[in-house]
Formats: sequence, C-alpha cells, structure tokens
Amino acid sequence: MSLLQVEAINVSYGLSKVLHDVSLNVEKGELVALVGRNGVGKSTTMRAIMGITPPASGAVTWKDRKITGRPSHLNARDGLGYVPEERRIFGSLTVWENLDVARLPPRAGFEPWNEERVFALFPDLERFRDRPGGLLSGGQQQMLTIARTLMGNPELILLDEPSEGVAPLIVAQIGEKIRELRDSGVSIIMAEQNLDFVLALSDRCYVLEKGAVVYHGTAAELRQNEEIQNRHLHI
Repeated sequence: MSLLQVEAINVSYGLSKVLHDVSLNVEKGELVALVGRNGVGKSTTMRAIMGITPPASGAVTWKDRKITGRPSHLNARDGLGYVPEERRIFGSLTVWENLDVARLPPRAGFEPWNEERVFALFPDLERFRDRPGGLLSGGQQQMLTIARTLMGNPELILLDEPSEGVAPLIVAQIGEKIRELRDSGVSIIMAEQNLDFVLALSDRCYVLEKGAVVYHGTAAELRQNEEIQNRHLHI
C-alpha cells in the first residue's frame, strides 16, 4: 500500500472547477513531482492533500486511513508537512523562534528533527539564528520555511515551488538539501515548473494541464519524452 494515495479528487473555487479527477500516489522514501506550467493546478493539489482546500469529491488516503477534508492541523500532527509557495515565515520572529513555534514531538522509528539537525542541514540559518525572518534573503527564507516544516517531524513533505523567486546559485543549493532529505528517508511531493530542477531530483513525475493529470512516468522517461515536454511544459 502506498504511503499516500490520491484518488480522483475534484476541487472548485466557487463556480470554477480547478482539479478534474486528479490521482497520484507516493511510496515511502520517494520524491514525486507535480510538473506543469503556472496555473495548471499544482498548488491546489497540494492544498487539497493537506486539507487546506478540501476536495468536493474523491479520496485522500494517508497510511491506509482516509483523511479527505480533515483539518490541516490534524494532518500535520499525523506526519504531513507543508511548505507553502508563499513561504509565510513569521517576519517579526527570529530564525530560532520560527523554528520553535513549529516544534512537534518526534515520531517512533524516525530520527527526530531539532534545531541542531536543521542547522546542520542549513548552516546559513545557524549563523542568522537571532535575525528576524523578514530580514533574510529570499533563498534564506525558503530554507527557513523548509526547516520550520522539518521541526514538525513529518514523514512526508508537500513542497510547493521551492525554486520560485530564488537566485540560480541558491536554487542549486536548495536542490542539494532536498536531495539530502530524500536520501535520509523523508518522502516528498514537490510541485514545480522548473523542469531541469525536477528531473534532477525526482523519482517519478505527474504532468498536469488544466487541472488534470495528462502524463505519469519516471523522471528518466519524462526526460526522453520531448512530445510531452513541448506540449505541456515548455513556454
């Protein structure tokens, strides 16, 4: 059984239907990418899984339990971590305070995440631990958002557009940190439109277009499929 199973979910904003029977799954230890141009439903899919925007129909199953529409804070306590596209750090709080406010108890069978471990993953954050989050660079804020999520000791992270608005050099650094997380056993769903970034990190990819999955395959298969890239991914 998959760690996470999403079955034919549909989401609407008012009279506008955004997701159309989206299905996907994530196995333990995988990095699965949702790929597509801006506005195709990637972030909405992540929000639906997390419980922020509940599906009108379909099902979300987490570790054999239906969690469709369950409040997001309960999903966080149950092992789902969410890194939003907008980062949403607490700008007036220090780096350390941003981390401390997100702390949840460790999970049985998993190495716990604490300040020492997240600072080892993101050394820049330790150097600025007493600096307000609002004074960090865009790349540092992205690192802080990921680190804050890790303080909740998630088993699976929903990572929304981690490369957006970040300088190319910092994008490469964030990519290395995401790879380290995957290699440590954390499962990840990543919504992203930077195809090179996706193909370098992911195990499998789902391509979205107009709120529907139009392709699913391994990263290697997508790399070779120029027709899908040209039709659904290139601007």
